[in-house]
Amino acid sequence: MKNLNRIGFGGGCHWCTEAVFQSLVGVENVQQGWIASSGNNATFSEAVIVEYNATTIPIEVLIEIHLYTHNSTSAHSMRKKYRSAIYVFDENEESEVVDVLNTLQHKFNNQLVTQVLKFSEFKPSREEILNYYYKNPEKPFCETFINPKLKVLLESFRNYTDITKTRHLKY
Repeated sequence: MKNLNRIGFGGGCHWCTEAVFQSLVGVENVQQGWIASSGNNATFSEAVIVEYNATTIPIEVLIEIHLYTHNSTSAHSMRKKYRSAIYVFDENEESEVVDVLNTLQHKFNNQLVTQVLKFSEFKPSREEILNYYYKNPEKPFCETFINPKLKVLLESFRNYTDITKTRHLKY
């Protein structure tokens, strides 16, 4: 049996975030829904929980992909619903994620707004919208908003992209 790690990611629409992480090798499961932390971030925000094999895809790569596939440098007005966050499940992971974000900051012209937050609670999305992209790749929303994110994977993270899932994209 594989020893899997888990981490939460929020930043934009959970349909988009779900599709990005479902398209990666080493990611074994993606749970789409809403995550809450604590304090000022105790409200639920769209996010996913990713279960992954760290020997196949390192946490540093997952975080970098997350930063490049949502607007990680903008404190826009929808941040309550679309919190730019990485949700951690223990303190060791929290320290590692903070270090990774600090290391990646130099790749961005603007300051990252992505927060590192302790996971508190998860509410799954309703069944009919789970696996949204791979059930509906031709829908206008998918073509407009998700396909460009998947093309980022093919252009910049090809070694970690499951090509069998993205072959329908014109690249």
